[in-house]
Amino acid sequence: MARILVVDDERNIRMMVRLALMHSGHEVGVATDGEEGLAMFGSGWDWDLVLLDQRMPGMEGLEVLREIQRRSPGARVIMITAFGTIDLAVDAMKSGARDFLRKPFTAEILRGAVESGLHALPQEAKTPAEQSPLTFCLSTINGYWIESTPGPGERSPAGLVHAFTVTGPSRDSRTIRVTLPSFVMELIRAHADRENMPGGDRFWQALCEEAVANYLWQNSCFPPEEALRIDDMTPGLQRWIDAVLAPTR
Repeated sequence: MARILVVDDERNIRMMVRLALMHSGHEVGVATDGEEGLAMFGSGWDWDLVLLDQRMPGMEGLEVLREIQRRSPGARVIMITAFGTIDLAVDAMKSGARDFLRKPFTAEILRGAVESGLHALPQEAKTPAEQSPLTFCLSTINGYWIESTPGPGERSPAGLVHAFTVTGPSRDSRTIRVTLPSFVMELIRAHADRENMPGGDRFWQALCEEAVANYLWQNSCFPPEEALRIDDMTPGLQRWIDAVLAPTR
């Protein structure tokens, strides 16, 4: 059993989360906004995990998250939002969040994310150089944990394929293969105005990893036939590339 603090201004969400977690044997405290949540959190010693809404009156979730991490570095926090983007998820993870749940979510996804958060190893403080959008490997998306498969990927004239092991909320794992066609790689090089990308193959691997994370963020399920294909330069992909390249330009 764990002690879990739920901070959310929506009464129905607080009730659903509280009942689902109590049914799993956890002790649950609830707060209606960021200020009340911080008052209940205190120094953090009394809580094993915090479920924190992003959009609330007064202090927003990211502000509360940063204060929680200041008081108790390495505190286990799962962010919740109905309005977020994958970019917001990355910001939350950089600030110390363990997971980022998109509303609406099922009780199964909630319980899976909580179990992952409770059993994850404590995070170490990162230097600014390590706080890069090149990996999701220290956190989860909607209760799904992504692990990169070692190696440079499978190259062919048609493009590049990277594989990832994704573990779902029910603790079942599948290998997801992401195909990056050669013509899309050329579009990315043209957008970046460079032939060689920073980090070499790690850049392409991270780009494929971002595609997996974005799919899980949008759909909260494994992709059909455990395969994804990047067929175009979407606005979201352009923002990700620009964020990666910003320190090197």
